[in-house]
Amino acid sequence: MFKLPRPQLIRGVDPDWTLICLWAALLSVGLIMVASASVAFAGVTYDDPWFFLERHVIFLGLSLAVSAVIFIFPSFYLQRFSLYMLLIALVLLVAVLLPGVGHRVNGAQRWINLGGFTLQISEVAKFAVIVYFANYFAQRYPNNVGSWKEFGRLIGLLGVVLMLLVLEPDFGGTVVIGATAIAIMFIAGLKLRYLLPLVVAAGGILASLAVFTPYRMKRLATFMDPWADQFNAGYQLTQSLIAFGRGEWLGMGLGNSVQKLFYLPEAHTDFIFSIIAEEWGLLGCLLVLLLFAALIVKLLKISRACRIRGNHYLCYFVFATAVLFSLQVFINIGVACGLLPTKGLTLPFISYGGNSLLVSCALMAAVLRADMEVRTVPKARVPVTNPSRVRGSGEAVTAGGAA
Repeated sequence: MFKLPRPQLIRGVDPDWTLICLWAALLSVGLIMVASASVAFAGVTYDDPWFFLERHVIFLGLSLAVSAVIFIFPSFYLQRFSLYMLLIALVLLVAVLLPGVGHRVNGAQRWINLGGFTLQISEVAKFAVIVYFANYFAQRYPNNVGSWKEFGRLIGLLGVVLMLLVLEPDFGGTVVIGATAIAIMFIAGLKLRYLLPLVVAAGGILASLAVFTPYRMKRLATFMDPWADQFNAGYQLTQSLIAFGRGEWLGMGLGNSVQKLFYLPEAHTDFIFSIIAEEWGLLGCLLVLLLFAALIVKLLKISRACRIRGNHYLCYFVFATAVLFSLQVFINIGVACGLLPTKGLTLPFISYGGNSLLVSCALMAAVLRADMEVRTVPKARVPVTNPSRVRGSGEAVTAGGAA
């Protein structure tokens, strides 16, 4: 009989306050910069300067509420329901492409309108893919994939997810989810005879999508020389570069950005780092990068601790979370400073966007729970990673957590 999950607190173990402080610091930067970057646009467009800030605060409250729910339940439950989560993500990825169901914005059909909230399906897919692939390889440790047939089924499943994302289209989400899944395979010890062809094929497919799609090819050409067409295809990037130049060492001061005054599109979402550069300067940019670097290093340490204590599922899950955040930070900031071609991707915890904030906070809550659970397990002890082998009231303990 199906049993509902029971919340279980971990007594005698304190949360990692360094991790919480890094998380809170990034959320605080996001709150401040969404207010600063959106105030002019919101005032003219919605006749309310604080329109986006108010919505961001609501999204933040919802994200923290969901994080609290995830935190109080043992990690074992995410592992147990990983297949159902992936199936739900697949259904939503198909549904969003259906006329009348998916919500189209700027030529992309990536959202489902739920009244006062639009659900971005690629964000749901990120969480589901991480949980499913972490569980898939944890169940098969240490053998992993045993044949080309099994490998083909696994890659076929991932290919369906990525193909549906391409159809939306969401090239940025496709790259991030695909690369994160490959990272899980790498850390899980997938044999090179499977991994190398996969990496080569994935690179070839992504390159083909970029080269043979006219608007993506145009973005590549503009990326090489944005000033050649600075008032058309290169407008967004040139305005972003101007923001970086105006910031200099110490910036123009909080709230004093000029580029956010209708010069730089998407100033409070995809290009919020450009406003940080203009208002906080080089030192402010380095501070934000330092916060992200410290967070990612902390996640990698937690992943290593999970592996030492034998919980491979949590090891892969936390490692994948670190990779996901790293990719999103690299791509977002790379686009803003002209290192990469223009591609819409949010900066975790900082950009305006309820879906991204919700999933990022949910991942952090799961990591915080994982860290507390593994610290209850001695290094010499190897916990069970297969939910089917866990029985009775002690299931949360043997799965890597303590009630």
